[in-house]
Amino acid sequence: MNKKLVNIIGFPVLLILSVVLVSSFVKSIKRIREGDVLIEKTKVKLEKLNEENKKLEEQLKITQSEEFVEKQLRNKLGLAKEGEIVLVLPDDETLKKLAPVIPNEEEVKLKPNWKKWVDLFK
Repeated sequence: MNKKLVNIIGFPVLLILSVVLVSSFVKSIKRIREGDVLIEKTKVKLEKLNEENKKLEEQLKITQSEEFVEKQLRNKLGLAKEGEIVLVLPDDETLKKLAPVIPNEEEVKLKPNWKKWVDLFK
């Protein structure tokens, strides 16, 4: 009777234990795959950041060069080298006021095509 009781109780316990172990194994595999996906996304992001970092380093080198600093000073402060001529142009509104007005200039209005056809057969 003891062996029958152990067999009757042992099978369901073994079955439940197997189900728990298999589900635990499946969950572990799922977590590993999610971790792999996260690692791949992070690698792609790291590559993009490294590329951006290289671009920024190149821009930094350019902006720290003497030519760039000189160009900025000349453009923003209106400075010039010896022998150069600096032209300062007025803004657009002032140019419009100073520009001559041409009195004979007329606006030509185009007729729609249907009116042209009507005029043609009159």
